[in-house]
Amino acid sequence: YAIMYYVYLLQSMKNQSLYIGCTSDLNRRIQEHNKGESFHTKKYLPWKLVYFEGYGDKSDAYNREQALKLHAQGLRRIKERLRNSLQA
Repeated sequence: YAIMYYVYLLQSMKNQSLYIGCTSDLNRRIQEHNKGESFHTKKYLPWKLVYFEGYGDKSDAYNREQALKLHAQGLRRIKERLRNSLQA
């Protein structure tokens, strides 16, 4: 079977901040975030998964992650679609 790569959006249950990441193992990566194993997210535990996209190619996933981090319009559109799923 083909390896899938995921771009994901987490929301902090502590302060509602958002984090964008990329991984080939979504369940493992979310567990790592919630165990405090990620420097960038450990101070805002716990996290919940609010959105993800799957890609068959690693570079496609990485490029999408970078686009969401660097260009506010893409993230804004996701937030608009998820307005009832995200905590205020």
